[in-house]
Amino acid sequence: MPLIAALCASQYEHMKSKTKKFNQHLYHEIEDEDLAEEYLAEALPYIGEVIMYFNGLEDDLSSILCEWFTDRTDQMGLVVMGSMAYAAKVDLLKRLCDDFHNSLGVSTLGYESIVKMLHECARLRNMVAHANWESMNEDAFTFVRLRISKSGLKQEYVQFTKESLIKVVELIMETRNELNEFSERRSDILYGRHT
Repeated sequence: MPLIAALCASQYEHMKSKTKKFNQHLYHEIEDEDLAEEYLAEALPYIGEVIMYFNGLEDDLSSILCEWFTDRTDQMGLVVMGSMAYAAKVDLLKRLCDDFHNSLGVSTLGYESIVKMLHECARLRNMVAHANWESMNEDAFTFVRLRISKSGLKQEYVQFTKESLIKVVELIMETRNELNEFSERRSDILYGRHT
């Protein structure tokens, strides 16, 4: 898991961030709008890939959880999960893994790291999905949120480069593979197919 360790180790390993003090109005300085538009046009396909592959990851997570309820039908799992948000599904996965390991007295290594990876994918996906892309400046810094602290309001910007967006896509795809491999290992243990 070298890519996962590298991406999860630091919040913005491949993305620089900066803050600026909030003044009277929420305003974003864009000096060269043409350059910002050019970069945005290049970044759009990668933004779409982040969203698309994350949706696939969430579908895989839902499918695995449904199978863990019963492998005969997804109906029970879908009823239980209903309108659960992604974070609640990750929490359900963790609780089911904890119970599985405690009940059977066996360990499938790695579920804690998969839970971390799932959370990191969501954090990065949300940052990409909810960024104000129209506020991107010529250096590819994009407004992501307003921070409120004791020292006052600060506007946070993250530099989304083509390379950093590709790394987010790679993390999502690798997490998806790790999740599916983990689910297979768990099934092998449950049905006595492990060595």
